[in-house]
Amino acid sequence: MIPIHDLNPTRRTPIFTWLILAINIVVFLWEQTFSPEALFQMFQQLSVVPVLAAAAPFAPETLLDVSRSIFLHGGWAHLIGNMLYLYLFADNVEDRWGRIFFLVLYFASGYVAAMAQVLIDPTSEIPLVGASGAIAGVLGSYLVLYPGVRVRGIIPLGFFSTITDWPAWGVLALWFVLQLFNGLASLGAPMGSQGGVAFFAHIGGFVCGMVFTWIFMLIMPQPRADQRRQMLYERAGRYRF
Repeated sequence: MIPIHDLNPTRRTPIFTWLILAINIVVFLWEQTFSPEALFQMFQQLSVVPVLAAAAPFAPETLLDVSRSIFLHGGWAHLIGNMLYLYLFADNVEDRWGRIFFLVLYFASGYVAAMAQVLIDPTSEIPLVGASGAIAGVLGSYLVLYPGVRVRGIIPLGFFSTITDWPAWGVLALWFVLQLFNGLASLGAPMGSQGGVAFFAHIGGFVCGMVFTWIFMLIMPQPRADQRRQMLYERAGRYRF
């Protein structure tokens, strides 16, 4: 299923979600001014290189590399896929967490995601780039916060497709299972000189988002489930689908 819309209105303008999305797009357009060779060298200098991060996972330079990595992308498909999920799900997480805590979640998930991939392949010299791990943390948080919200998406069926609604837990659980399956399948497989998909970064970021949100919900008093649903329906009354 390719999600295209969640039926989950927000109370406030998701300023940081839009800002992060805009920065990613601007940085990617800047990347297009590089030749392929220069771009790869730039990735090596500015992003997370597992063999270096494994040697100093908590060093300031590693933290800076992670912060830069989550704004770099390897191609149009990489960028568009990440920005779609950020656009669909991050606004509600920012709305619920508040802006400062949302940024903490986003960057913490990006760090955990990068370290999860480093742990799996600590000798790799292929740079890790992309917002996928940080966005995976947003998806994990969304799953905990809004498991029953309806998500509208497209199911491709060969030359045809159909639009349907699934609960968020179904969409996000399927996404996570696919990452887990592909990640396990990739263990031991040689990675080409141009790298590949960092599935364990996705897994690490997703789990980080879930755990952070569970802790958040334990610390911060939460309305009962029926009250949260009623609040959602009241906000949804402002919209027409």
